[in-house]
Amino acid sequence: MDSGGSACSGLLGRLGQSARAVWAKHDRDTDGWLPLWRHMEDSAATAGLLWDEWLPRGVRRLIAEVLPGGAADARALAVWLAGVHDIGKATPAFACQVEGLADAMRGHGLEMRSAKAMGPDRRIAPHGLAGQVLLGEWLEERYGWSPARTGQFTVAVGGHHGVPPEHGQIKALFQHEELLRTPGPSGDVWRRMQTELLDVCADHFGVADRLGEWGTVRLPQPVQVLLTAMVIVSDWIASNPDLFPYFPDGAACSDEKRVAAAWRGLDLPAPWRAEESAASVQELFASRFGLPAGATVRPVQEEAVKLAREMETPGLMIVEAPMGEGKTEAALAVAEIFAARSGAGGVFFALPTMATGNAMFPRLLDWLKGLPGVVGARSSVHLAHSKAALNDDFAGLMAGAGQVAAVDVDASVDSSRQQAVGRRVSAELVAHAWLRGRKRAMLASFVAGTVDQLLFMGLKSRHLALRHLAIAGKVVVIDEAHAYDTYMSVYLDRVLSWLGAYGVPVVMLSATLPATRRNELLQAYAGSAPEPTVEEGLEAGEYPLLTAIAPGGPPVVRRPRASGRATDVAVERLSDDLDVLADRLESELVGGGCVLVVRNTVRRVLETARVLRDRFGDDVVTVAHSCFVDVDRAAKDRDLLGRFGPPEKADGRPTGRHIVVASQVAEQSLDVDFDLLVSDLCPVDLLLQRMGRLHRHRRGEGQSERPKGLRTARCLLTGASWGDRADHVTEPVRGSVAVYGRYALLRSAAVLLPHLEGGPERPVRLPLDISVLVQGAYGRGPVGPESWAGALGEARVRLDEHRADQTVRASVFRLGDVGRSGRPLFGWVAAGVGDADDSRTGRAQVRDSRESLEVVVVQRRDDGNLVTLPWLEPDRKGRQRGGLVLPQDTPPTPFAGRTAASCGLRLPLQFSYAETLEQAIAELEHLYVPAWQGKDSPWLAGQLILALDEDCQTQLAGFSLRYSRLDGLEVTRDRV
Repeated sequence: MDSGGSACSGLLGRLGQSARAVWAKHDRDTDGWLPLWRHMEDSAATAGLLWDEWLPRGVRRLIAEVLPGGAADARALAVWLAGVHDIGKATPAFACQVEGLADAMRGHGLEMRSAKAMGPDRRIAPHGLAGQVLLGEWLEERYGWSPARTGQFTVAVGGHHGVPPEHGQIKALFQHEELLRTPGPSGDVWRRMQTELLDVCADHFGVADRLGEWGTVRLPQPVQVLLTAMVIVSDWIASNPDLFPYFPDGAACSDEKRVAAAWRGLDLPAPWRAEESAASVQELFASRFGLPAGATVRPVQEEAVKLAREMETPGLMIVEAPMGEGKTEAALAVAEIFAARSGAGGVFFALPTMATGNAMFPRLLDWLKGLPGVVGARSSVHLAHSKAALNDDFAGLMAGAGQVAAVDVDASVDSSRQQAVGRRVSAELVAHAWLRGRKRAMLASFVAGTVDQLLFMGLKSRHLALRHLAIAGKVVVIDEAHAYDTYMSVYLDRVLSWLGAYGVPVVMLSATLPATRRNELLQAYAGSAPEPTVEEGLEAGEYPLLTAIAPGGPPVVRRPRASGRATDVAVERLSDDLDVLADRLESELVGGGCVLVVRNTVRRVLETARVLRDRFGDDVVTVAHSCFVDVDRAAKDRDLLGRFGPPEKADGRPTGRHIVVASQVAEQSLDVDFDLLVSDLCPVDLLLQRMGRLHRHRRGEGQSERPKGLRTARCLLTGASWGDRADHVTEPVRGSVAVYGRYALLRSAAVLLPHLEGGPERPVRLPLDISVLVQGAYGRGPVGPESWAGALGEARVRLDEHRADQTVRASVFRLGDVGRSGRPLFGWVAAGVGDADDSRTGRAQVRDSRESLEVVVVQRRDDGNLVTLPWLEPDRKGRQRGGLVLPQDTPPTPFAGRTAASCGLRLPLQFSYAETLEQAIAELEHLYVPAWQGKDSPWLAGQLILALDEDCQTQLAGFSLRYSRLDGLEVTRDRV
């Protein structure tokens, strides 16, 4: 086989025949192949282009700071490592795999046994590990490096397939040198060829005169991770035959044209180059967020921007402020400043759920359309969760993205692309095709998604370096920071320690945090405990509160004044009796009004809704909870916003009485406003979130547009047995204890006692009481009557046991802390979980939850046909979605498949127990449609299908399931 190119330039012209014969890639279908020298040049050239045009400035600077030659050394190192990353393919263990190509190498003196003769021993020398060993030997022999110094550089080669080698693997390979070079006379030929390749690469890629000085460098582990990730990305791009064609077809193109055509075909958007604005805070917010005429920036927003501008080094900023204070806008404004100063090339906005991620995505897009550095440019955007493709906003961006393929550099520019470039005065936001891969998506510049995507950064898993590279180049915003339990916090704290080591700016948002948790976050990021004097100040209950810290620095605290938007909420006990609730609401709603009833479990939601419908009628009661199919839940959110949202946006508010019975879905992100709140007892920070939906907006002077009896904000607290006297220990209902734990509920009830006992004269004052209540509920000091001490003590013991168990279980697969500089990443993800992704199993790795079962819900008609759910509304283009036939003998149309997939449903807790889960899966697999599997049916391939009958009912694993558009899924156990 001819291993030559169009001209003997670059590596080819400097290599002997044996080195030219070594192969790197082979396509069994076409018999196309790629010589190693060609792949080395392709990878190195790709790394150089990535460095120059795609890698964020802050990442380049982090690598450059540790090398004696600064930026020039850093670029040269990245290019060289990418160029030599596959040197391990120049070994018998790899080359023997394709007999025809191995024969060509034998013809140049590189003898080797066949793959069959070599047997399972070949697995001892995967080419990444083999390359690491060969490169290490070469550095010791050619440049006199100490063996202790080589690993920190060579691990980028050893780990380029996603898992850095472990010490035991390295030792085992040293005991099998025959896998690196065939014994006997041919061994010298192998050694000379390997040395020749590395010598020529060092010279050609510009590091030959730098390696001597680099031998004394100690690379920090974050730098080792970034270099490994750069090698991985370069290799993936250079291994794409659509971009870099295999020989013989690809042999005719010159080096320069080959690389230029590939880069043009890849067409990666450049990173954001943030520009710090000198405008006043008011002007900044008006230009970025379109403030209405007469609106002014709130104090928290103004102080956050000022603090960001005062920080010499961007770091972690924690923003604690009441609901509705514009924390999201404050975070984005701070992110812009942090990005300009740190060299970040994008933003990742992490949210607690897919629903909140979907709600944030259009807000992120709106912000980007007016953002300097994005306007007039082309930027990559991604929605990062498992059902992102079903989001209409993201789907629209995907539809406009082309395919990745090499483009002839001499061809004329595509007219549509030329026109787009010519008119690019606004932002061009794209969901780039190459950046939509499961492991590549987070590399997009701007990402909104679930917090799991961030927590995966702390999970030992394959290709973890890619996730680190993706996050290291961004500003990270973490919303609802109070919403994460001990299990998730174990991962979050470890992630923060790595973010601090990378110098990644972070903005955390919360209604409020317990002082102990705030200090843990600061310590995790900065690597040191806050100063005692500051810590004492942070526990003083001042609110709102801004806390900032740079890696290794002291905390800085700002206490902005409240915005003046205050609400007094009278809190009252209510018996946990549905008839009592119905009677009370009947008297409260005599003059009309909108009530939000929040229950802690879906079962209580449905039980409550049934009783209230019997009393008030079906059209007066709306149900909202998590057990709706995805498309119905999105429609439910839109309906709630359209009826109960801000006055200037919602024009469908009921004029009479209306009751919304909801689960915790009403706590987060929905900007809805009610006249009266009824809530189950829950942890006090969550109760305050629920109270944020009460009198959220001004409706007339003194709330005069609300019904007369509901112009004072009131919360009726239920979901517990209160006893006859205050010293009687409150007993929360069993379902609430299962969700939140008894200790948190008792502490919440205890700090609320003064308000419950004080009546209208002792309301909860928002925002003034928020921090006081939260610090009291989550502190370790005594609360409540003395008679509660025993119950609280017992509950605390159980909580401590549960948290200890969570910590131990979370630590099993948690990434280690940042190691000392110079220590190689060997074994970095040893004993890990394999691949980590946003599947139900992936999420279960970073959340303390049972594995949930997700299904796609369809309907089976009496004639046996499967159809999409009949009530689905037309899409944005007016296309009918309800009742579409899903043929079982052929793949459904893409539109029908996507419509069916949009009816995904996560089954409730009953189906998460092992025995029931297995039985349910076995029963669901009875409806296996072969025509729906494979690439022709991407929306439904591999999905479990739950088919409802004409009455929208079915049986599954000993349970009866009933689904309705109004109430979602209801599950009851079958009677035996």
